[in-house]
Amino acid sequence: MLSRLGEPGRPRCAGCRGFTLIELMVTIALLALLLGLAAPSFATWSRNAQVRTVTDALQSGLRTAQAEAVRRNRQVVFFLTSSKDCNTTTSSVANGAYWQIRTVALITGEAAEALQCGVLNDQADGVNITGPRALCLNSTGRQMANASTGVTGATCTLSATGFSIFEVNTSGADRRLQVAVSLGGQVRMCDPSRTQSASNPDGCP
Repeated sequence: MLSRLGEPGRPRCAGCRGFTLIELMVTIALLALLLGLAAPSFATWSRNAQVRTVTDALQSGLRTAQAEAVRRNRQVVFFLTSSKDCNTTTSSVANGAYWQIRTVALITGEAAEALQCGVLNDQADGVNITGPRALCLNSTGRQMANASTGVTGATCTLSATGFSIFEVNTSGADRRLQVAVSLGGQVRMCDPSRTQSASNPDGCP
């Protein structure tokens, strides 16, 4: 009967052996080298993913603002803020980590209402948003100017270019993204490194 390997008192095969210390050290060194080469690429990918996440959240918030304006048949203001509180005392700030949609008073003395609030970049530390602090949308979802939104720090103006541009970027990323809102109300994410055309539909206007 053939003996089974590894049992006490049984013969072992002459060619069976494990890793030597030198082989193990070489394997670890090669693994460390590969990880070192991959780390910068992974870090860039991670930062690009953060930029995309924040841009998606911003685009979603703007489209929600449009939907609320149309659904309620009234003007609303979308603005960036640094406050998590979803109430009517929140102020507008540049590069805010949160967004809020609030009704704009139709008549003097009417109480404003905080309709929707959302998160932009509290989970993506270091991601910056440049662009308007606030946008006003009328009952058809189009942009409009308003210097009296009822929100501290939020003044809505119309861009001479026909587009209000929010740019999202962060240190360590190799790709910027923008959200462009046309005066007519079109909201779209785009890549500012490309010019929009038939061959580059994801480019910016």
